[in-house]
This record gives sequence, structure tokens and C-alpha cells, in this order.
Amino acid sequence: MLKPSNPSHPNRGACHVPPSSPTGPEFFDHGDLVAVMTTQPLGRSLDYRAPEGGCHPGAFVEVPLGPRKVLGVVWGPGQGDYDLNKVRHVIRVLDAPPMRAEMQAFLTRAAAYTLTPMPAMLRLATRAPGLGDPPSMRKIYRRGEGEPTRATTARSRVLETLEEYGDLSFTLKELADMAGVTPSVVKGLVEQGVVREEDSPRDLPFTPMNPDLPSKELTEDQATAAQTLTAGVTSRQYGTTLLRGVTGSGKTEVYLEAVAACLRAGRQALVLLPEIALTEQFLTRVQERFGAKPAEWHSGATMTERRRIWRMVATGGAQLVIGARSALFLPYRDLGLIVVDEEHDTSYKQEDGVLYHARDMAVLRASICSAQVILASATPSLESWANAEAGKYTRLELTSRFGPAVLPQMDTIDMREAGLPADRWISPHLQAEVNARLARGEQAMLFINRRGYAPVTLCRACGHQIGCDHCDARMVEHRFLKRLICHQCGESKPMPEACPSCEAEGRLAAVGPGVERLGEEAEALFPDARIATLSSDMYGTARALKAEIAGIAEGAADIIIGTQLVAKGHNFPKLTLVGVIDADLGLMGSDLRAAERTFQLMRQVAGRAGRAEAPGAALLQTYQPDHPVIRAILQGDEEGFWKAEAAGRREAGVPPYGRMAGIILSGPDVAQVFDAGNLLARQDAPLRRIGAQVFGPAPAPIARVRGRHRVRLLVKAEKTAPLQDALAQWIAQVRLKGDMRLAVDIDPQSFY
Repeated sequence: MLKPSNPSHPNRGACHVPPSSPTGPEFFDHGDLVAVMTTQPLGRSLDYRAPEGGCHPGAFVEVPLGPRKVLGVVWGPGQGDYDLNKVRHVIRVLDAPPMRAEMQAFLTRAAAYTLTPMPAMLRLATRAPGLGDPPSMRKIYRRGEGEPTRATTARSRVLETLEEYGDLSFTLKELADMAGVTPSVVKGLVEQGVVREEDSPRDLPFTPMNPDLPSKELTEDQATAAQTLTAGVTSRQYGTTLLRGVTGSGKTEVYLEAVAACLRAGRQALVLLPEIALTEQFLTRVQERFGAKPAEWHSGATMTERRRIWRMVATGGAQLVIGARSALFLPYRDLGLIVVDEEHDTSYKQEDGVLYHARDMAVLRASICSAQVILASATPSLESWANAEAGKYTRLELTSRFGPAVLPQMDTIDMREAGLPADRWISPHLQAEVNARLARGEQAMLFINRRGYAPVTLCRACGHQIGCDHCDARMVEHRFLKRLICHQCGESKPMPEACPSCEAEGRLAAVGPGVERLGEEAEALFPDARIATLSSDMYGTARALKAEIAGIAEGAADIIIGTQLVAKGHNFPKLTLVGVIDADLGLMGSDLRAAERTFQLMRQVAGRAGRAEAPGAALLQTYQPDHPVIRAILQGDEEGFWKAEAAGRREAGVPPYGRMAGIILSGPDVAQVFDAGNLLARQDAPLRRIGAQVFGPAPAPIARVRGRHRVRLLVKAEKTAPLQDALAQWIAQVRLKGDMRLAVDIDPQSFY
């Protein structure tokens, strides 16, 4: 918990909790008392005096905080409950579009819902460098003509970076940093004309999009769905629609018609994608539909591009943004539509820092700015399904695949009868089916939802399993890197020759399959096939991964070995067979969403296969062919599955028919962490008053991460219970000592 700052400190203004919604005058004159929210971890706003020339509410300002100058936003009128002789002046108003009142309201309500300190929320909304820099010219660097007079490794990295990022522009520092070279290497290439140095204005608007360009011809049910979505957008009122359609049914073409309606109305649109690797194919489709590229906001964008997007979104110079979940916190001037593609995807949940779910935040933001939300998925989350069933969301269905696509035939392979040796995972039946596809010139996919070579490295002499030095997790062998990697904290170390415990040499063995090991087995079984292994950690950059996916779609591989990355919206026209190596993997453990996620993943990955001229098949290798989830997948009775899953959750009183919150306490001293957890559990009166239950404290399933011990409590309450208020009162009773931390996870999606 953040401790309140000291209001008597001579270098600070008065600290106070921000207003629940932006209120106050439209302009503050010089000397007026204003509340400024900074990005510093104070938990509250500070009083300052308006600078010479005054300032508007929402203005981005620079203010003194102790000996430092920090970024802040004028949040409203000051409280005045502080020694006015000690209140300092705002240093300057930054040359940036002021934060709109609706954005302030969004951040305030999101902070209240997630129990996040406001400064942390404000940091999400200011993730762009140089917000206060005035418009100016700058030097940018692009690929020139010819080749360098002398090839070196450093020069090659510069050229590879420029080619990989296409038409993006770089400053000298960005290009040098991304290529891993000194600026002098870039300058040397400029002198030879291999790299061009150009003067360019900062923050140019994006090329206008034309929503009236011809679109693809829609089927009857697509046209009906598009008409409904378009009507919602043109109403300029809030609404959320669940767009459910089988894989390959053309959901993208349908919601792009809603995007077109939004652009015609002069409003901005945001499309959220769950995976950066999806953007290349999608950007191509958007450019074909609207004649220009949209703004692209994600971790792969350069700092220069991030600043440009932030400012153009705020001024209306960017009509359409394609982005990751953090794009929700951009300062849209007039946001009219948010599309959450693959809305069921777990990557929409932010699991560190500010803990929020992008799907829920999209609905909140749209409700504030009178925008429409489209939640698109072939296998929607139970939360969205339940909201549609309850009438809170409109529901649209696309029941047939678009164009030549047809649904695949699905079947199981009973691994109890396969008779495989311990070090093999591709059954003879699946091997024969893959060979049949290769003989016809078609593609096959082998899917396993596990990165790396093997999940466990075991010493056959003493039984020791190599774990992370900083976490209670086993290290995963990544053979192509020749390293062991912890998937919790990222720690890595070389693959040892001898056991770290007993020092026996030559006795370390890989246990279980990962995607790399499956690729090794496939190479042995199919020696003449071109095999591509797709896993997010096997490519140095997101663009390299996207280039590989584009090559596969064009037929550059015969067999695709992949993790869940391959289940997310990719179009492989020649793919006719999907083999799921371990369909039981997601059914293990006690996660309340295990059945739902397994069902979604299997249906999604199976949907990659099949066209009318080459019908597809999906084969699930399983040791539990009679498991209810496996049976539901085969029968294709999605509605029956959701109803059964909903009934079980309703009976248990868990989401979406109840409320849950996770409390994670962490620190370097395990005894102190447990003491704090036990104290919280004993002082649960605020929760008992609303009928909530507290479970724990107990060690988190991964009890140590990055050297910090972790203890978890779980709170369960009825759907209508005022959970946030009770939680805030509850955790306020505990003062954490030393380096201990407490995190609150409203609506947890995982329980690690």
C-alpha cells in the first residue's frame, strides 16, 4: 500500500484525493489554486498555483516536486486545505493537447474499479516521449541506394533493421539502438549514400482513410450483421455487441464495415488485437479496404512513432488505430468505435503493474464517450456469453464460413492404444495422416501449447530437477539457444554439462515435449518436408515473426509446428490437417476456466484447417477421449457447452455469476509475508459485512518469483456485492513493512 505523502513537506503542495469526476471552471487564471495529478507514486493530487498566462483543466504541465521537475495534469481546482504561503507555482504548460474530461473520467473510474493508485493510471495515459516538445524539424534515417563499400557485421545489422521495419522512420539514436551499433556506424553509411538522412517535420498526420472504397462482397448473414453494427455506430450512442462466428466466417470483413461507418461519421476507431504477430495480415486488409495504413500502437513501435501516434490521436490526425491493449489509454479526440478481436484471448489481461482486462476497460471507455464496442470471437469468453444471454450485449451470429472455407472434420486419437515409446509424441495414425497431406501438396500443422524444448530437465542419477535460482519454477530447456530459461522471471543460464546437485556428468535428461522437441521429432519422421516452428520466443523481433508467418501462408513450409500463437487468426490457405499433440494439457490443474480455455483453444486451432476444394481435418491426441470437454469439442455443440459451463459456475457462485479478487502479498522475507497475510485474514470485518468469504493465506502456486516470496488470498463475493469499497477498507488496515508489496487483482484470470 502507498503511504500518504507528508503534507507539511516544504517542497510539496497539499496532497488530497482526486475528485471522482472532473469538475470546476473552464480556465484557471494566473495564481489560481489548481490540483495537479503527477505520475509520481504519491497516490493523490497536489495543489499548485496556475502559471503566468493561466491554464485549462486537463493541461499537461511541468511542476516542481522537491528538487525535481515532473510531468503532471491539471486535474481540477485545488482544495486549499494547505498553507497557501507554501504552495508553489506550475513551472510551465506543455505544448500538448489537454487531457479531455472524458479521459479523466475514464482513468478515475478505471482506477476505482481496479483499486489502482491514480498516478499509475496516469502513467498508462502518458506512454509517449517528449510530450511537451514543441513542433520542429528532425533528422530521420531511411534505406538509401546501393551497398556499403565494405561489409561489416555492424553495417549489416543497420541495413537488416531498416529492411525489417519497412517504411517506419528512425532517429539516429533509435536506429543505432535497435541495430545494436554506435551512431558512427549509421553516419558512415550516410556518407556512402547507403542510408539517407532527411529533414522531416515531427508528428505528421496519417494519410486520410477512404471509407467509401469498395469492400468485399458480403454474404447475406454478413451483410445483415454489418447493417446492425453500422446502425449502432451511426446512432452515436453506447452499445456493446458480441459478434460470434465460426472460424473463417468473415468477422473481420463485417466489423470493417462498422469501422467504415465510424470514419464516415468523422469519429475515430480502435481495433485491439491480442497478438502483435497478427498485425501484418490485418494491416494489409485494412490498407486494401481504406487505401491507407492506420496508426499501429504496440511494443514494436519506435519511440518516435509512439510520440507521433499519441499527438495525432489527440488532434484527430489519426482516424484508425490498430493496437495492443495499452492503445485503450491513448487520448482520442472523438472515439466512436472499439473492436476487441478474439475477445476471449487471455493476453487481454494485464498481469503485472496495473492489473486490468482490456475487454472490460473497452466497455467502460465506450460507455463514457458514447461509442460502440464490438467483441468478436469464434469462441467467446463465458463472461461475454453471459452478458449477451442476460440482454446486456447485443448478439450477432455468423454461422457459415466465408468463401471457399469449410469447417473441418474432428476426431480423436486414443493415445492409450497408440503404444508409443516414452520419447515419442506423434502417433502412427497422425504420422500417416500428415504423410497423406504432404503427398497431395497440402500443409499440416502439429500443435502443442508449450514453448521451448522440454519443460523439465531431470538428473537420472539423483532425481534433481533444475529450477530457477530466483523463482519456484522449473527452468525450460531452449535447445536452439542452448540455454535454460525461466518463463516466470526471464532468468537464463547455459545448459550445464553436469548436474548442479550431484555433479554427475552425462546424466541430465529432457522430460516431456515442448514445441522445439516436437519439431525435432517431426524432422526425423518427415525428412523431406519443409518444417517451420512458430513460437513467440524463437524470433528476435515481432517483424521477423510476422515475416515467417507471411511466408508460411504463401506455402514456404509443408509442416507447421506451433504453440497457441498459431491459433490466433492466421490464414494458411493450404492447411488441411491440424494435429493436436496433447489435447489433455489444458485440462490439468484447478483453474476454474480450464475447461473453457481448452475448449476455446482446441476449436480455434482446429478452425485453421480446410477449404471447399480441400476439406480439412483436426485430430486430437488424448488419453481422455471421454472427457466432457473433449466430447463437446468433437460434437461442435458450442451452445450446449456454454450452458453446461454456465450452470456449473452459477452453482459455485464464481465469475461471471459471482465476484472474485486476488490479493498477492510479496517480499524477500517469507515469514513477514505470511504474517501480513494472516493479519489480513483475521481483520476481515469489512468483507464479512458484504457477505464475502476470504480463503487463505496460502503460498501462491508459484511461491517465489524474482527472489520474492508470494502469498495469496482469494476473496469471493456475490455478484451485486460492493466489493471494491470493502476491499479498500480491508487492505487499508495493514501497513506493510520494508520491501513488502501488495497487489489487488479484481476479476483474476489466472491464479498463479
